[in-house]
Amino acid sequence: MFQFKKYNIRNYDIWMILIVMLLSGIGVFLIRLVEKEGEGLSTKQIAGVILGLIIIIIVSLIDYHFISQFYIVLYIINLILLIAVRVAGTTINNSTRWLNLKIFMFQPSELTKIILIIFLAQLLVMFKDKMNKFYVLLIMGILIAVPTFLILIQTNLSTSLVIMFVFAMMIFAGGLSYKIILPVLLIGIPLIFGTLWCVEQGYDVFFLTTYQENRIMSFLNPESDSSTDILYQQHNSISVIGSGKLTGKLLEEGKDTLQSDSIPVSESDFIFSVIGESLGFIGSCVIIALLSIIIFKCISIARHAPDAKGMLIATGIASMFMFQVFVNVGVATALIPNTGIPLPFVSYGLSSIVSSMIAIGLVMNISLQRKNKRG
Repeated sequence: MFQFKKYNIRNYDIWMILIVMLLSGIGVFLIRLVEKEGEGLSTKQIAGVILGLIIIIIVSLIDYHFISQFYIVLYIINLILLIAVRVAGTTINNSTRWLNLKIFMFQPSELTKIILIIFLAQLLVMFKDKMNKFYVLLIMGILIAVPTFLILIQTNLSTSLVIMFVFAMMIFAGGLSYKIILPVLLIGIPLIFGTLWCVEQGYDVFFLTTYQENRIMSFLNPESDSSTDILYQQHNSISVIGSGKLTGKLLEEGKDTLQSDSIPVSESDFIFSVIGESLGFIGSCVIIALLSIIIFKCISIARHAPDAKGMLIATGIASMFMFQVFVNVGVATALIPNTGIPLPFVSYGLSSIVSSMIAIGLVMNISLQRKNKRG
């Protein structure tokens, strides 16, 4: 089943693991800079990184075809976990996204992203000759919409957007006809701008909560909301990132001069503000470059995958990382509205780090098989 003996170990991407370890190590260091005394966030993150590296090795040696056979089971387990969050989840900062497992807080929506990538890849391969049939697109859309809706009502708009972006990229890579893509864009783009207009005019948008509407409104009209908590994080984030200048304050002025620890959730959603202040513009560019290398490696592995399923899984994972990096950096620099999303491998969060490590393990397994001939 696992087919260890068929792997060409020379294809094992050690550089991928080294870059992930480097980013994770930097993440632990940054979390230590902003954690409050007694929180122990960096210690928990170290445990998560160690567990994640073990997961990478294990998952990278399990044939992704074998994992994909359980796509229905994984989908059902995912729905059960998301429903469990709705029924018995723990609420933090007005969002109910976590299950309290006593040992740690588990966020099922992080695992959802990986499960849906595997699930969708399997569906796209099964229906590859019927991709442009309306009923096929409708079925896939509904199957993805159900867990996405359960995540949206947590409320977790950011992860819902990640899933929708990954869905769009995967069905495009799966061979969706331009005759369908073009009308969708012609309808979808006006809908997006129409939604923004409705929010700005004060109309209720049924799929957005009042809090989410206020965040968008504050982004569209920052001058009218500058004194509220909605823009507090982004205003402070821009300020501390700018204070890092070229090389950062850490080396020149020392740890005691850092102010990024005053930004709420600076260890997670606003970790880029810590990067900018402590490591400066150069350090920020290095972090983005390392994350970009991982994304490009995923794309390269997708291009050289042994079959369509491997290509689709790697494409989905590359899309997931790409969107998360863009949104995390965009929010911290106030380029887009404030919506919380972790920076892969760097932000604090055991669920996030473990799901990202599973994703890396999957693409590494695809890479191990890139010279194999499979159907």
